[in-house]
Amino acid sequence: MTLNIKFAAKPTKDTDTVIIGVYADNNLSTASDALNVDTANLIESFLGKQESFKGKSGQIITAPVLDEGKTRILLVGLGDPDKIDGSAAETVGGKLYVALKSIGSKSAAFILGDDEEPENISTADMGAHIAMGVRLRGYSFLKYKTLDAEDESPELGTFTIAGKDNKKSAKTYEPLGHVAAGMLWARDLVNEPPNMLYPESFAKMIKDELKPLGVEVEIFDEKKLEKLGFKAQLAVGMGSARTPRTVVMRWNGKDASKKKSQPLAFVGKGVTFDTGGINIKPSGGMEDMKLDMGGAAAVVGLMKSLALRNAKADVVGIVGLAENMPSDRAYRPSDVIGSYSGKTIEVLNTDAEGRLVLADCLTYVQRKYDPALVVDLATLTGAMMIALGHEYCGTFVNDNDLWENMESASKSTGEKLWRMPLDAAFKKEMVSSIADVKSLGNGRYAGACTAAGFLEHFIEDNRPWAHMDIAGTAWVKSDSAICPKPGTGFGVRVLDKMIADHYEGK
Repeated sequence: MTLNIKFAAKPTKDTDTVIIGVYADNNLSTASDALNVDTANLIESFLGKQESFKGKSGQIITAPVLDEGKTRILLVGLGDPDKIDGSAAETVGGKLYVALKSIGSKSAAFILGDDEEPENISTADMGAHIAMGVRLRGYSFLKYKTLDAEDESPELGTFTIAGKDNKKSAKTYEPLGHVAAGMLWARDLVNEPPNMLYPESFAKMIKDELKPLGVEVEIFDEKKLEKLGFKAQLAVGMGSARTPRTVVMRWNGKDASKKKSQPLAFVGKGVTFDTGGINIKPSGGMEDMKLDMGGAAAVVGLMKSLALRNAKADVVGIVGLAENMPSDRAYRPSDVIGSYSGKTIEVLNTDAEGRLVLADCLTYVQRKYDPALVVDLATLTGAMMIALGHEYCGTFVNDNDLWENMESASKSTGEKLWRMPLDAAFKKEMVSSIADVKSLGNGRYAGACTAAGFLEHFIEDNRPWAHMDIAGTAWVKSDSAICPKPGTGFGVRVLDKMIADHYEGK
């Protein structure tokens, strides 16, 4: 069931659950004015007797009602008004969704009050972000479930933001909804099983989804990749019967009558399944390696979001798709392979494959489109997960202005970025004694940093560039407030926000 987000002056007739906000210390929102006087007074009295429920952000409790059998009322804590922002409101929305699902609500409405505006967000915007949290947390991936409908738990079908400011909420929510669509598609792609999502099928999914939205889509098959010279990406896919693909996407959002500027470029690693190749991974946890195309999912999700909201920017996205398998044809440790850039690469471990795919895509997008900046996203290293876990995306940036724009977007969206050192020593460490570069550093330490150092060898002309190692943030091991496991769609939102705030219309 698709969750329908609505905005209206008052709840619809089929609403089975009404939600009223409660600020810290059980200060009831003026949204309670929408209730009859006796019920509102009963709730006030009820709150005064509570010991555990104190209106803390995300606390939820069922309120008493006078008329049994009618609409139930939930009270949700909004916390300190001075600390509420978009991210906090979305967390509340995510927790609301879980509560609504647990009680079997099919149609719920959050009532907007006309209290004094919180310090960091308007009441209308808070409603929009609560709706965003509900939508993101309401995601599920049930495509391959075959249970009969009566065996499945009820799903929330409609969530309404109701009140006199509903139109303002709707206006704020519109771009958020487009971003959510990109994020949820990225989650779907990450959650697809690898026998269904592989280079050829992934490329077709991208074309089928994006072309109707006005995105130009070009697919390079194996023969085209060979002709162009994508030697590193082809090496990664040599061991698989499923041949590699590269997909190039163009969104031309600027006024066609004006002189075209350099586009923004986004590059995604799309290893649809990673066994490790000849350097095969341990069997424990290998099922998670269907997630190794999270960078590509983020890039295509970003392109969808930009198209849906008609972003006023020229953007090119490129994803390198391959399956890394062991076979008699697979590339080996100690092989020396070529690359699109012309540089030779000494392969030291076939499980360091993502950087090879990125190397060809990075070079191609720079030489073909001369972009103003390049951002790549990849589930690249376990070392990044050791360093930052699932909380932060380690981000290597060679340009301070670009980092400031990314950091600003990170703070606005709640997708956490942490700047990592892009030191010349790490780049130097990736120079090979028998080839131009090598695929691994000199030891087990600083693995995420040396991986970035490898990629830096393929950044040309001092171009502004950021490498986002999303190994820990592209997926989660347990439920979070606004994302059920495992795929998160991380990267879509922070990059869409960066583009909207700093690059559109320029």
